[in-house]
Amino acid sequence: MKFDRELLFGRWFRHDIDEHNRKIVEYAQLSADGSFEFTFVIYIQKEGETEQAIEQVTELGDWGLVADIHFTITKNELIDEQLYAADLNNSENYHAYRVLQLNHHIFEYQHIESNEIFIMRKITDSIGHC
Repeated sequence: MKFDRELLFGRWFRHDIDEHNRKIVEYAQLSADGSFEFTFVIYIQKEGETEQAIEQVTELGDWGLVADIHFTITKNELIDEQLYAADLNNSENYHAYRVLQLNHHIFEYQHIESNEIFIMRKITDSIGHC
């Protein structure tokens, strides 16, 4: 199956609960020039308290889409407002996914190695306009 690369341009959002019962929120900006910015925020909520962000990491790098394969290469990380170069020898900075669904609203994809499925939703700036 082949998907239209241009459908990925823009801002995306997803949230999940991890194995430690923490909320993980991801914001993604995928640009037409093949660059990306992913921000991951981890939240905890103690009983009777409001939700609190305990960690935030931003990854910067390159992305691409070939037929139904989406891939990312993380080149830098922003942690506590400090920019660090990613170790490009580390295989954890390279990911490939099979696209399951892609349209103007939903981006569903599955990690090639772990089989984990992610669903992102498009962020639109024009509320009420289709």
